[in-house]
Amino acid sequence: MESYFLNSVKGSLCLGVLISMLTLLLPIQSKADIYRYVDEDGIIHFTDAPTDKRFKVFMRDLKKDKELRTKLKYASSVNPAEFDQIIRNCSEKYGVNPSLVKAVIHAESGYNPNAVSSKGASGLMQLMPATARSLNVADRFNPKDNVEGGVKYLRFLLDTFRGDVVLAVAAYNAGLNKVAKYGGIPPYNETKTYVNRVLAYMKSYEESEI
Repeated sequence: MESYFLNSVKGSLCLGVLISMLTLLLPIQSKADIYRYVDEDGIIHFTDAPTDKRFKVFMRDLKKDKELRTKLKYASSVNPAEFDQIIRNCSEKYGVNPSLVKAVIHAESGYNPNAVSSKGASGLMQLMPATARSLNVADRFNPKDNVEGGVKYLRFLLDTFRGDVVLAVAAYNAGLNKVAKYGGIPPYNETKTYVNRVLAYMKSYEESEI
């Protein structure tokens, strides 16, 4: 596949357009990683067949990403299907798209209930201690407690941003105050990449249900 390039964009609306274009140009379910680099003119290039060392992995295909996270980053591996009922129940309880919940879990922990980040977030949905306490989550490593707390928090963020999934996902990563401060997605590469990844995973999960 040839390299595609797009001008840098700002704001949630432009980001949404960019994501839509990427999902059309680079099918998420294809068995290939997506690579990205920004040239000296600020043009963003994407490809699944890099020929230049400046390209870096931007998004792994769904299956490979899940396997890589499980084997390399976390000590234990689990079957994601084990949590389907918990996700379904919590999604119905709080009125949150189950594909969004799965996408967040995928991006946050790779479905490892024992995952712990360098910042202290833990469990399937990587809840920080203070966030867990505010959500009355007794045990962050208990899949049911963790997912219920995470979905409840997603519901709060979606309500706060009037159903805007992009901003809710950005806030889940960077914090509500940061999104409010910048009036949109914060200008952090980590957050931008996280939003792209979660939205792509969500689309893939939605398509798998069809």
